[in-house]
Amino acid sequence: MSIVRSSRTSSTTTTKVLENSDEIVKQVIHLAESSNGLSIVSVSGGMELIYNSFFDLYRKILDDYRGGQGKGIKWVINMEGKEGTDLVKKFIDLGMQIRHVKNLSSMNFAVGDKEVNATIEKMEGGKMVQSLLTSNEPLYIQHFYSIFEELWNKGIDAQDRIKAIEEGQESADIEIIPNPKEGMKHAWKVIKYARKEVLIIYSTANAFRRQIENGGLALLKEVSKNLLGKVRILIPADNKIVQTIREVMETSPDINIRTIEESLQTRITIVLVDRKDCVIVESIDYARDNSADAAGLATYSNSKSIVASYVSIFESLWNQTELYEQLKESKKQLEQAYEKLKINGKRQKEFIDIAAHELRNPVQPILGLAEILRSKMKVEEEQDFTREKTIFDGNDIVDVIIRNAIRLKRLTEDILDITRIENQSLTLYKEEFCLNEVILHAIADTRNQFQKQQREIIKFILDSEQGKDDLTIAVVADKHRIIQVVSNLLNNAVKFTKQGVITISTAKKKKDNNNSIEEDEVIVSIRDTGIGIHPQVLPKLFTKFVSTSPKGTGLGLYICKSIVEAHGGKIWAENNADGDGATFMFSLPIDKDL
Repeated sequence: MSIVRSSRTSSTTTTKVLENSDEIVKQVIHLAESSNGLSIVSVSGGMELIYNSFFDLYRKILDDYRGGQGKGIKWVINMEGKEGTDLVKKFIDLGMQIRHVKNLSSMNFAVGDKEVNATIEKMEGGKMVQSLLTSNEPLYIQHFYSIFEELWNKGIDAQDRIKAIEEGQESADIEIIPNPKEGMKHAWKVIKYARKEVLIIYSTANAFRRQIENGGLALLKEVSKNLLGKVRILIPADNKIVQTIREVMETSPDINIRTIEESLQTRITIVLVDRKDCVIVESIDYARDNSADAAGLATYSNSKSIVASYVSIFESLWNQTELYEQLKESKKQLEQAYEKLKINGKRQKEFIDIAAHELRNPVQPILGLAEILRSKMKVEEEQDFTREKTIFDGNDIVDVIIRNAIRLKRLTEDILDITRIENQSLTLYKEEFCLNEVILHAIADTRNQFQKQQREIIKFILDSEQGKDDLTIAVVADKHRIIQVVSNLLNNAVKFTKQGVITISTAKKKKDNNNSIEEDEVIVSIRDTGIGIHPQVLPKLFTKFVSTSPKGTGLGLYICKSIVEAHGGKIWAENNADGDGATFMFSLPIDKDL
């Protein structure tokens, strides 16, 4: 029995509602047999009905399509869980094109070339429907087909959806809200129902200011009371907004606000709620006072990957602001410490200058008067040949005074040099001179000094085997400082050589400068036959306070290194290959015009 509930008839068109089960079955078969292809929107129960009652008929349509006949079957379905996926796979294998749509309407329908069948029943468990609307009117057919096309274009390929279900991925909603007012309402609605956390990144400081003026702050305050300080807001820095932020945080301690660099302002405001929901509101006019007027499109999503990505961006910016504040505080502390160091450094320099000056002042008269005293004593000694020499010989006492005064003088000079080096104020007064003449004078001074200590068993040799020309090497350097370097190295060699030979040699060589320009340099070598350099000391030999001698301060070699490098040269040392003693070497550049 068929009942016509609604009809608009002519000689060829009808629209009717069938409630007789036999008539419904015949109509379903008729639509399939008379159509070149089918476009279907149905829940999984509708697919079960086709599989249980009309499988052979639908398989024939799909077989014809694979054979190049007809348009086949397209099906829009909702797949929320694993239930029904096996059936979907079977139809896919037969060639059916299937897409998944999350929010499917309650109406199920099938559109053919000339007819449409539709029902609003739930179609659960594959049961036959009790009521079916059928029509061959073009307006109905076009209407339902346009609905199908819209859903089909929004749909996700069924195979992708099945894969997501099998991998445990939840289906996500993505909604575009073109109406700015509705977009803002949706954002505040999502915030209102927050249960754990609210995170907001405002596009600009003005966007935050508009929300305050339009009452949005009241909602945030209400929500923050239930979230126990879990409302966090990021705002691009703006001098005008600083006071407003301070007032908000004072009146609403549960709202935590931080500013990010103004250069990070964007054209979107991001709202994240409970790490589940995300609303992105586009800003189209920063100057507008009304939020709806300034806003553009809004997008809502509960996609885990999308929400997690924006949460990651928020946390990164939040941590960046914390690090930035720590850096600002650290910078402030460093600046304060630096100022203190500058003051202390200045005071230290002043103290060292004063101390060295005060030490040097009495040393000079001590040395001068001791020398005069010794000269007078020698004269008296020559005049009185009968005087017996005792253990308390005045000459010996004066020698002790002079020797220690010289040590004291050297110490004060070293302290001054260290101060100049550390303050980068070591000044060179360069002049042209013969290097070997300077070395000969340094040898003579060193020999005289140690002969007084009965160390004649050490021989000093200036190597002349290199040729007469090399003995007249001219350099442009600070003569006083080069004498200081050579004397320090000679004293160092004597200190660690009980007996033997100390050989000083000079040699010119070509220096490869960055593999491009060759320059002349002179190498000065001081070789001794002493105990050599201890292996533990060798790597740090030219640093401050490194010495194995109980009488040394460990400053001499450091000063030598600084002086040589100030001249553009290098200094180094090594133990001799034959196992006796060590060799200290330094280089100085030679002016080619000399």
